[in-house]
Amino acid sequence: MSTLSYDATGAARQAHEQHLPALLEDRIATRIFAKDHTLWGPDAEAESAVRLGWVEAATVSQPLVSGILALRDALKADGVTRIVLCGMGGSSLAPEVIAGTAGVELTVLDSTDPEQVSAALVDRLAETAIVVSSKSGSTVETDSQRRIFEQAFTDAGIDAKSRIIIVTDPGSPLDKASREAGYRAVFNADPNVGGRFSALTAFGLVPCGLAGVDIQAFLDEAEEAAEILNDDSEDNIGLALGTALGGTSPLRNKIVIAEDGSGIVGFADWAEQLIAESTGKLGTGVLPVVAGPASPEATLGAPDVLVVRLVSADADDVQLGENEVAIAGGLATQMMVWEFATAVAGRLLGINPFDQPDVEAAKVAARGLLDAQPKPTPANFTDGAIEVRGGDWLGDASTASAAVSALLAQLAEDSYLSVQAYFDRLAYAGFEGVRDQLAALSRRPVTFGWGPRFLHSTGQFHKGGPAIGVFLQVTAASAMDLAIPDRPFTFGELISAQAAGDAQVLSEHGRPVLRLHLTDRAAGVKQLQELVTSLAGQAAPSTES
Repeated sequence: MSTLSYDATGAARQAHEQHLPALLEDRIATRIFAKDHTLWGPDAEAESAVRLGWVEAATVSQPLVSGILALRDALKADGVTRIVLCGMGGSSLAPEVIAGTAGVELTVLDSTDPEQVSAALVDRLAETAIVVSSKSGSTVETDSQRRIFEQAFTDAGIDAKSRIIIVTDPGSPLDKASREAGYRAVFNADPNVGGRFSALTAFGLVPCGLAGVDIQAFLDEAEEAAEILNDDSEDNIGLALGTALGGTSPLRNKIVIAEDGSGIVGFADWAEQLIAESTGKLGTGVLPVVAGPASPEATLGAPDVLVVRLVSADADDVQLGENEVAIAGGLATQMMVWEFATAVAGRLLGINPFDQPDVEAAKVAARGLLDAQPKPTPANFTDGAIEVRGGDWLGDASTASAAVSALLAQLAEDSYLSVQAYFDRLAYAGFEGVRDQLAALSRRPVTFGWGPRFLHSTGQFHKGGPAIGVFLQVTAASAMDLAIPDRPFTFGELISAQAAGDAQVLSEHGRPVLRLHLTDRAAGVKQLQELVTSLAGQAAPSTES
């Protein structure tokens, strides 16, 4: 197994000292691995009883390996060199991290933006197979993606059934329909594992294994990690991390996760959905903030922030600041540790870490808007390529810059800013740079999420966690659209409804939402980046003597 190490200072160390004796006395580690569903209280027992399969996933999933590798060889023989994953939330984020860290190409399509979907469709279609991952098959994004790929294969003279692989729960509607349709393969995952804990199940293994990852070595490492965690010992790093996530006093409910030389690609994005969706409910929870080692949140020393640095196992003498954690380990090891720690944090927070009671609200609102097809809410005003929509807190703002400033003025000393971009995350990846600028400008934690994929992760925290979020939503017009076969709406209409539905629910929760719609995608992104850069420059302290 890869070397696993942990160190902590300040509030994290104090949390460990405070909670470890009770965790050991209550045998929390071994009871988690024994699938004791009573650990999170009576209200959580029904859900926990059918959601603890992740503790043995590395062992239970071993029989899948041979079938995945056999299918990989058969696909190669058919000329398939490209795997596209159609999935959302944990079904896409875990494979993205696994493949990225292994240096293996895997196209992850977790968007309904017509331009991003179109780009995935036209790239080497003749050499492509798709993996459609969904526990039930009712996820609108993955269903829409499957439909349009199936049509594209057929239109290109390719036997679509031979290019579609399904990952789903046994007996689900998707399971039954896929077998009846005669798709190339259907893999069943353990139904007793929730989506965000599913990295070591078929949801993580099938797309990565088909793409070329050594999934046998991955599972072997995870099995060794599980053996180490299954120990009521003061040296259990999973218990230590769990106390840091959910046991600081007062609670440091913003966890800045900073990649700092670990060599794991995109781990913080996966951990973000695991922690936010598991803990953000009943008005409490922990908000993960994906950042870099030198991002503003990592150095501001705010009293509600804890910094967790993902470091290399080979790093010598890591220097930690106050209220920081450093953790090192291989990817499979880290995934097991963080899943375990999240379950421990849930117990310390007094919540059920396995449900997601508020995720459905935005889906319901989006479906209602798709059915009703209402006209867009009139803009408060337009500034260049940006239409501005906001609440009464906008005051007399008449420029996009003034509107952003008015939104930032809504931040309280315990608030966070959430930036949500509903357009092509691959073509406009550089737009994420506004995150650090806004963090420096506001001096508060800032999260950045690409819509609609964040709805399946941090979206739960935004609605179910503490009501301290302030929201900047950015949507963008598209020069093209794509019809969804046998559906009465297009991809463009779907992503618009998803954005509007989420904004509606957040507003109903009394949260400030600034909606900026870019009437010209490229020009609007440029204008908004320049706007944020200008505001950050104006707020920067003077260096003149």
